[in-house]
Amino acid sequence: MSIFDNPFDPDRNLRAGCACGQHRSEQEHAQATALACEPVESEEQRYEGVVASAVMRAMFPQDVARRAFLKSVGASTALAALSQFFPLKSATEVFADTGTPEKKDLKVGFIPITCATPIIMAAPLGFYSKHGLNVEVVKTAGWAVIRDKTINKEYDAAHMLAPMPIAISLGLGANAIPFAVPAIENINGQGIVLATKHKDKRDPKDWKGLKFAVPFDYSMHNYLLRYYLAEHGLDPDTDVQLRSVPPPEMVANLRADNIDGFLAPDNVCQRAIYDGVGFMHLLSKEIWDGHPCCSFAASREFITTAPNSFAALTRAIVDATAYASKAENRKQIAEAIAPANYINAPVTVLEQVLTGTYADGLGGVKTDPKRVDFDPFPWQSFAVWMLTQMKRWGQIKGDVDYKAVAEQVYLATDTRKLMTEMGLTPPTSSYKSFAVMGKNFDPEKPQDYAASFKIRKQL
Repeated sequence: MSIFDNPFDPDRNLRAGCACGQHRSEQEHAQATALACEPVESEEQRYEGVVASAVMRAMFPQDVARRAFLKSVGASTALAALSQFFPLKSATEVFADTGTPEKKDLKVGFIPITCATPIIMAAPLGFYSKHGLNVEVVKTAGWAVIRDKTINKEYDAAHMLAPMPIAISLGLGANAIPFAVPAIENINGQGIVLATKHKDKRDPKDWKGLKFAVPFDYSMHNYLLRYYLAEHGLDPDTDVQLRSVPPPEMVANLRADNIDGFLAPDNVCQRAIYDGVGFMHLLSKEIWDGHPCCSFAASREFITTAPNSFAALTRAIVDATAYASKAENRKQIAEAIAPANYINAPVTVLEQVLTGTYADGLGGVKTDPKRVDFDPFPWQSFAVWMLTQMKRWGQIKGDVDYKAVAEQVYLATDTRKLMTEMGLTPPTSSYKSFAVMGKNFDPEKPQDYAASFKIRKQL
């Protein structure tokens, strides 16, 4: 994502894709480590940049012409001249007036895990209030409770596992109610932890008969663990036992020897290591680097009856996600979300997750700054992949219109528009290919992909 560039800087490309606007890509930006990027100072300045950039693009479709003009007259003269012929201030005010929220006092449910970081931190760090909302984030015991309270309108919106809104919309595990995802909460950020007594069982082929926990049936954790086991020749429905356990209860179950391991959010993994009852077998990014995990979701009813409230909520979440994506903010965020009313975890545990420097439970310390990351864009190809796994493991019977479901639930087009309005640079496409454990996924051929696995339920 990138914050809008200064349209009156002749050395900046208005179509650049880096965070500071001075480089052609994020990769080029990252390599220029000596560059100090200055953030936008206020929301008003951001909107001013949006309007001015749009006008300058219209006046100078070619960057070379804009640069020549600015170098000849200077930024101040250009701004004064532009203001004479176009009411920048009035246009900025109109642009910023996105509509008064129909409902400013909102409740958003969350599970106390680092996957919910943007939703949680948006309260103590002021992102909700910045966007005109008074949001109570409500800690909730488990995913079924999150689902039920949101369906029953006790929550206006919620932190949900990325596949949950798809499942709810399809009527899997509950009555079919249309839900939508305007933002992904986190990418990566999970791990497989085994009990300390299994330190000699690093080969999954030795896991026959073991008991594993996942947070919920309709979760990336379930699909990733099943995928990992099957790629190592184990049928997850016959060779091991899988059970759903709420994340806050996983470490206690591991300690009590009720389970042998789990695939869970990284703060749960790190707490097991911190408490000396488990070790990190591998990070989820080693299965699929860049995979989604959790989402910000709301019912279609809420979206249609309170569109301004929904838009303000989404802006706050996207804004918080952009802030969380920056490594330099991670320690502050760890402190903000650690208290008992949020995640209720030692700051040390959360810092190890968010900064990516962590103890592995085997006597080592590892560093991976992308152990967890934050990118809000709801790729519809993510939804298609999840549907293939629902189909693969028998959660969906019959034919599936993969693309129609993905585009109904994952609001890529709407989010792209909102991110652009906020001065961010979303992807131009809603679909992308990726690889899971070396196997390429083509979102244009989901049925072939679902049928290609040797270990699966009968389709």
